[in-house]
Amino acid sequence: MSESITITQSDILQQVKLSCKIPELVEQIISRKVIINAAEEAGIKVEDEELQKAADFLRLNNDLTSANDTWKWLEKHSLSIDDFEDIVYTGVVTAKLSKHLFSDQIEPFFFENQLSYAGVVMYEVVFNDEDLAIELFYAVKEGEMSFYDVAHQYIQDVELRRQGGYLGVLNRRDLKPEISAAVFGAKPPQIIKPIITSKGVHLIFVEEIIQPELNDKLRQEIVSDLLLSWIKKQVSQTEINVNLE
Repeated sequence: MSESITITQSDILQQVKLSCKIPELVEQIISRKVIINAAEEAGIKVEDEELQKAADFLRLNNDLTSANDTWKWLEKHSLSIDDFEDIVYTGVVTAKLSKHLFSDQIEPFFFENQLSYAGVVMYEVVFNDEDLAIELFYAVKEGEMSFYDVAHQYIQDVELRRQGGYLGVLNRRDLKPEISAAVFGAKPPQIIKPIITSKGVHLIFVEEIIQPELNDKLRQEIVSDLLLSWIKKQVSQTEINVNLE
């Protein structure tokens, strides 16, 4: 026997509460309000052409290649056309405010924080047994076995094992401080003496240290970091009242 279920706004709000998502959503709401208010105070205007370009980009990113696809996407997310326009506007005004606030700060910030944006190509195997990790460290260092052999034999995760423990290109901020110090102090290619953290005993092979280059991607990353810091500062100076009644 089929049953009809009606979901109301109060049901959704209650589920948000039960999912412990209120703090996260409140933070997003505050950030958006702070950005829009600051843009208005700075006299930042958004042109129709900018909105159209951003809307096209949003549709492209979500594979909305037709009007029908767009309508289905809006329906899926319980969004109206006005909501869609609000999403687009917020994205554009955030980008313009960021440029207004930080365009002249990017290069100085980069040169002051270059080490934070350095990257490392590394491989890792995590052990529970320190003695075993040390034994394998010396075995690899002395050429008795390869790091790939260690990874293939001791990594439990199938995909990570197939990759030989390859973790990709990581930044300093992606690593625990004790690991970061050792990794970025290495002279690659080099295996590092096992490092103990709360996660276990890390045996790491450093393949390459990548020095940061101030390209468009990194510029955007720096702007995002600056914007996040700026928002936190603004929020700390703002009285917040949350009314869920």
